[in-house]
Amino acid sequence: MSNKPRPSLALAGLSLGASLNPLNSSMIAVALVVLRADFGLDVAAVTWVVTSFYLASAAGQPVMGRLADRFGPRRMFMLGMGLVAVTCVLAPLAPNFALLCVARAVMALGTATAYPSAVVMVGAIAQQARVESAKPLGRLQMANTSAAAVGPVVGGLLVGFVGWEALFLINVPLAVAALLMVRQAAPADEVRERGSVASLLRDSDLPGILAFIGALLLVMMAALNVAPGYRWWMLAAGTALAGLFAWRELRFSPPFLDLRLLGRNKPLLLVYLGFAVFSSVYYFVFFGLPQLLQEAGGYAPGVVGLLMLPLATMSVVATPWAVKAIGKFGVRRVLIAGVVLLSAVAGLKWLLTGTLAIPVVVVLAALMGIPYGTVSIASNQGMFVSTRPQERGVAAGIFQTCRYVGAITATVLIGVFAGGGVDQASWARMVLAMLVLCAVTFGVTLLWRQRTD
Repeated sequence: MSNKPRPSLALAGLSLGASLNPLNSSMIAVALVVLRADFGLDVAAVTWVVTSFYLASAAGQPVMGRLADRFGPRRMFMLGMGLVAVTCVLAPLAPNFALLCVARAVMALGTATAYPSAVVMVGAIAQQARVESAKPLGRLQMANTSAAAVGPVVGGLLVGFVGWEALFLINVPLAVAALLMVRQAAPADEVRERGSVASLLRDSDLPGILAFIGALLLVMMAALNVAPGYRWWMLAAGTALAGLFAWRELRFSPPFLDLRLLGRNKPLLLVYLGFAVFSSVYYFVFFGLPQLLQEAGGYAPGVVGLLMLPLATMSVVATPWAVKAIGKFGVRRVLIAGVVLLSAVAGLKWLLTGTLAIPVVVVLAALMGIPYGTVSIASNQGMFVSTRPQERGVAAGIFQTCRYVGAITATVLIGVFAGGGVDQASWARMVLAMLVLCAVTFGVTLLWRQRTD
């Protein structure tokens, strides 16, 4: 017997669950020094606790989205939250660092179910609440942005007063609360897959899923240069595996990822491309500016964290404004306006080549939050309206993977332009790179049109 759906409570539970992935990806940064001391690690080794989460999230989002499409988003969301809770109870007991990294990867897979599942449920929730889908999508976006922003602050408090174990344990009540809220208030899953376990496994395209995950992991590991001696071998193997994945998907029915349909869906492809390039611009600032402030400005890490807060704050403030603007002017106009503003703000970053005074940094950080919130929610809505309801889970998962691709692109380019450290000279080169990427984003955005079928 199902409970009466309550859209507000359901959306609160979905937002809480969706926030766990960005929260855990950001608050672990403050625990790296403590983990090095506890497990006797060097700098290169300890970063695997970050990389394992990153890679599992990027590969897991589309897969979990596909499972939500097939077996029901409510069911998958609750399964993911249960996996997070159990994993985070056991993780502090890990006897060595390798098992801790495995726990982080499993936790990432659990949190990866939340966002795609939430996107699949947004249509039904918006219909029940009698609002445009952009409004609940905006709530999800605000939850993601807020969680990423407060992650380092929360992580610092937990590690300082309790220890690194608290970074796992804090997820237990949060995941359980999200599970219970969605179980109580979210709309029931529609009838989707039926049949024996054997037939479901046979039709799940497991080889295609494994090829997709393998290709993505190999290419991302090559980009991150996690094994310097094997970088080009991993890139070659990942490219070959991607070719095999494409060959498989074009011949298998039903495929994990319908490449023919994706090829015919130009609006969705343009959303993915534009969002990936846009994300690279944003993460240039997100990763590059703190290094500039510490290395060239001499600011302490705690001060730098506070200086970055206006960016996240303005992102949250801009999101509901963008939701209202989408309802009034449409997705495309808001998207174009956001990209134009992004280009202007990226150009203003040039001022930091002359001064790193706190008032200038605060204003420029805050300004970056406005196009981030605007373009993120407009791209999210563009993805939503470019897909059919039965495809939104995997579409949302790939959308999130585009964010990771943009982040990795930014980190690689920062290494190229500032290999010897981020100073004001290398920052000037990075600003020029951001402006080029803004131009590409603008061109892609102009080509995008909302689907009419």
